Amino acid sequence: MGRLLFSAQQGIVAGVDEAGRGPLAGPVIAAAVVLGRNAPTGLDDSKKLSAKRRAALEESIKGTCHWALGIADVEEIDRLNIFAATMLAMTRAMAGLCTELGGDPEDVLIDGNLTPAGRCEGWRWPARALVGGDGLEPCISAASIIAKEHRDRLMREAALKHPHYGWERNMGYGTKEHMAALRTHGPTPLHRRSFAPVAQLAMF
Repeated sequence: MGRLLFSAQQGIVAGVDEAGRGPLAGPVIAAAVVLGRNAPTGLDDSKKLSAKRRAALEESIKGTCHWALGIADVEEIDRLNIFAATMLAMTRAMAGLCTELGGDPEDVLIDGNLTPAGRCEGWRWPARALVGGDGLEPCISAASIIAKEHRDRLMREAALKHPHYGWERNMGYGTKEHMAALRTHGPTPLHRRSFAPVAQLAMF
């Protein structure tokens, strides 16, 4: 494919990040990215970028880099807990990336202070956690952009079926608008019933 960034000194390094740990509704999405030789410049933490800039960077990343997504759905979040579901999504993203690469990267950089190593069955890669890594390491920045853009699209699509909750604006986070709709209409199948605000309302 001619897109990989090879370095005899460093080897192939993947970046991993997630989107959607905090919302009351929707899945958690992880992305894994290996930057290509022509990867876009200006990569940064997805939360620091405008929607227009994120969309443009997502297109460039997908066109010049190797990438994969991993998803843990609401049922898995409620059954496992959000931390374990996030580790599972990261593991799935890495497995997909290795299929895309045709092999394993030599190092994996993960945004945050913990990695799935020893915490999720199936994780087999050397990994390093970097607090604030989505703003420090371009490969993690790319993963944060891919994950957020994909999850935001899913929530906008879900909003068409569940229009009361404002998901096209709040992406499932517990805004005043979202909480008011929960009190009025109750939870949907996409709400995380293991999360306290949803669990408390579901009791009534």
